[in-house]
Amino acid sequence: MNGTSRPALRLPVLATVGFFGFTSGVPLLLTGSTLQAWMQTAGVDLKTMGFFALAGLPYTLKFLWSPIMDRFHPPFLGRRRGWILLMFITVMVLLAALAQSDPREHLRMVAALALGVAFFSASVDINVDAYRTELLPSKLLGLGTWLHITTYRLGMVFAGGVALILADRMSWRMVYVIMALGLLPGALTTFLAPEPEGLSQPRTLREAVVKPFTEFLRRKGALEVLAFILLFKLGDNLCTALNTPFLMGLGFSMTEIGVANKAMGMACLIVGGLVGGLLMSRWSLLRSLWTFGLLQMVSMVGHVALATLGKNHALLLVTIAVENSVFAMGTVAYLAMIQRCCDRKSTATQFALLSSLSAAARVLFASPAGILAGAFGWPAYFMVCMALAIPGLLLLRRFDEWELPEPR
Repeated sequence: MNGTSRPALRLPVLATVGFFGFTSGVPLLLTGSTLQAWMQTAGVDLKTMGFFALAGLPYTLKFLWSPIMDRFHPPFLGRRRGWILLMFITVMVLLAALAQSDPREHLRMVAALALGVAFFSASVDINVDAYRTELLPSKLLGLGTWLHITTYRLGMVFAGGVALILADRMSWRMVYVIMALGLLPGALTTFLAPEPEGLSQPRTLREAVVKPFTEFLRRKGALEVLAFILLFKLGDNLCTALNTPFLMGLGFSMTEIGVANKAMGMACLIVGGLVGGLLMSRWSLLRSLWTFGLLQMVSMVGHVALATLGKNHALLLVTIAVENSVFAMGTVAYLAMIQRCCDRKSTATQFALLSSLSAAARVLFASPAGILAGAFGWPAYFMVCMALAIPGLLLLRRFDEWELPEPR
């Protein structure tokens, strides 16, 4: 088979993105908080559970093996759909095997299977991100990115919320079997999804490993693009890094924070992302980045006001609503920018590299948040966060000088 066979019946592009998004979001918490709940009920000690956080490493290091998925493809369904189907099936098999294990008696086996689930789930993410980047036309980048983020979160809700509810009513073995079946929508979608066309691929593994770096760094303005990816969300990430301790310090109860952050916050994330995606279908990427970046910076005024005025329920709700809505808009544009930076010959590798750089920056830059808040006090800290949003915005003045791959 030539690997580019076309299904007789095709799903619409956005429906495909949605199904892949939900299914790729399911495994994440099954090796994280949901697995911790299972181990807790099995009597595993906290020290041991803490080490299981290392199972999440593949999600950070996925750029190391992403070139393999640019260079090779399975002999069915095409390069992206073939890998996606193969990885989904592998994760389902590993989750079924995990369901047959017992943390009390087979702890090492559980650890190995959890690591395997994380590795192949991260491999799903590599290919789903590359598929979305290669398939979506420029006008659908924002809307498609919003849909992926939203459905990915719904997959996490399924694995993190529904799984715990089911665990109160049935055995953990059955819960994990049901979670494994939750990957079926994505696996079946591969047979109905369109395959990105007109793409070449690296001819050698060395080319797949080296060329994504050299091709990117040879572009005009490459270092400025990297600086932008590091800085665009800097102020926003620092502002929210200590959100819970900040609000608790003002006297808000955990219930009040939970309702504001989780219930209303989630709704605003979805609506804000949708609004951002719809606007991006009409606007240029540059206009979207400028607008949403400025809104991100202005939205921090709510935190300054809370820090200055103290506990105020109405102000809390307004602040969380605005913050989450604007955060979602900025994230949609930011991820669309990362997708725009990817050469379609090495999409998997470049997207994995740039998204890993973004994640590393988020952790690295947010780590001194406590020191800064302690040194400046909360009102000044949030004003510093606002100021730190400026460098990323200023870099957008150079956008037209950057050599980016042509949009679809």
